[in-house]
Amino acid sequence: MNFTSGDSCESLASGDALHFLIYILNYRQEKESKSKEAKVKIEHRIPTTAEYAKLRTAAGWQKTDDAATRTALNNSLFCAVAVDSGNVVGLGRVTGDGGLYFYIQDLLVLPEYRHRGVGTSLMTELMRFITDNAAPGTFVGLMAAKGLRDYYVRFGFKSRPHDAPGMFRII
Repeated sequence: MNFTSGDSCESLASGDALHFLIYILNYRQEKESKSKEAKVKIEHRIPTTAEYAKLRTAAGWQKTDDAATRTALNNSLFCAVAVDSGNVVGLGRVTGDGGLYFYIQDLLVLPEYRHRGVGTSLMTELMRFITDNAAPGTFVGLMAAKGLRDYYVRFGFKSRPHDAPGMFRII
């Protein structure tokens, strides 16, 4: 017997107690899941250096020079920020040359907002900008943090072959 929210007390009382318990547990789990979803607004704008620094610090990334950060943010092709009650809780940037190469850069979400759809909303906006502005055959790259490969696969990204790894250098 399956129970739905429209079942009467009489039908529940006459039904199987185990199925009723499963119904209650599923109802609670569904309600808790909905309450965990963040109610944030996505804005298309450049974050301030302070907003950017706050998110970098929360991610455990190193501090950057304010002037260099301001230049980098202003040279972004596109930025999206996630805002909750007036506070930036996440951001994502698209960088590159605007022609042949686009890069997803700095997808950052405060720890307490992770696993609540904020990163996915930001990533969706970044990909929308790229697909609206990139010509066929354009390269779109990113460097995924450890453990996030499968997250980016959902957006169509592929890992580089082991014999052709990406490289980087920090000055």
